[in-house]
Amino acid sequence: MARSDWARLNQLQVGRYAEYFTKMEFTLYGFEVYTSEVDDRCVDFVVRRDGGQFYDVQVKSVRGYGYIFIPKTKFPIAPHRLVATVILHPNCEPELYLIPMTAWLAPSPLLVSRDYPGLKSAPEWGINISRRNQLLLNAHRFEQVVERL
Repeated sequence: MARSDWARLNQLQVGRYAEYFTKMEFTLYGFEVYTSEVDDRCVDFVVRRDGGQFYDVQVKSVRGYGYIFIPKTKFPIAPHRLVATVILHPNCEPELYLIPMTAWLAPSPLLVSRDYPGLKSAPEWGINISRRNQLLLNAHRFEQVVERL
């Protein structure tokens, strides 16, 4: 069985793996990681480096390509909020991206704002993960963004 056979994991396991993977990557870059006891505000954990700014981190994961969203009411735009996105392609190591919430101030084909007026769906911030949007996504590679925090 291949180590990176993501199909064998259920959705809860994929989410948990992505969260722990992201915590470890922050740790490797010298961040302190503080785990929240309850995830009722879309904050999976909080990070801080060298006594500096605290950042709220929401982790999202997807197998392959797809659409990920975060409810606007639970994770409003703020400079101290980050979305860590873990992409699990079949038989490949995880890809990690770090998107500051302020990036949604300039929506793009990758980062969308959806309000659904007159419908039951709640307003959301979305990430369109596709081959077409890969160049836009590459600007948010974890290694590049984390160095600027």
